[in-house]
Amino acid sequence: MTDPTPRKLIIAIDGPAGAGKSTIASRIARKLGYVNLESGAMYRALALKAIEWDTSFDDEAALMRLANDSRIELDPSIGGNRVLLDGCDVSTRIRERDVTEAASRVSVHPKVREWMVARQREMGLGGGVVMEGRDIGTKVFPDADVKIFLDADPVVREQRRLEQQKIQGEPAKAMAAELRERDRRDRTRAVSPLVAAPDAVVVDSTGLSEEQVLEKVEALIRQKLPATAD
Repeated sequence: MTDPTPRKLIIAIDGPAGAGKSTIASRIARKLGYVNLESGAMYRALALKAIEWDTSFDDEAALMRLANDSRIELDPSIGGNRVLLDGCDVSTRIRERDVTEAASRVSVHPKVREWMVARQREMGLGGGVVMEGRDIGTKVFPDADVKIFLDADPVVREQRRLEQQKIQGEPAKAMAAELRERDRRDRTRAVSPLVAAPDAVVVDSTGLSEEQVLEKVEALIRQKLPATAD
């Protein structure tokens, strides 16, 4: 007997900072009625706790003690996820520059990544999720139904971030340098470096508008949706 309720997809969107992952993942999730799981928000939440507890970003053992004593939740809402750390809404705080920089350093540790991967798999195991990050298609959900690697020229990505943050002058130069350093760490870390999964579709957003990128991603997802309705 055919199940009248089709299985919901697991959609993985990976890519570097400034490529547009968060925006596209959020819009896709809303259109499909799926949950948008932001892996980066989870790393940021742990990084924030490290800041608050004055824990070294380079001390893996101490970070793991923090992680094991932390509750990180993503609460979907119309305007996007609320990020809860130990029951407190930290959605705005984790987007600030000091937390962004700290998250990049915290995320290089193998045990921290293992802990995060386990939590992310628990959250997305039943499907109906759009998860974005840097190792979703390679590590978290290697069997995801749809894998997309969203990329863009580094200069374009820097410009996008500066426009988002409305930063100019010397602070802009500092942020651009931070983004380049973050790229370097993400691509060269020993565990789960930022790379496109072999079976991922690479979408270059350099010369595309947000709507054009969304159309490309939606087209890829539509190819998978009919197969779930048999």
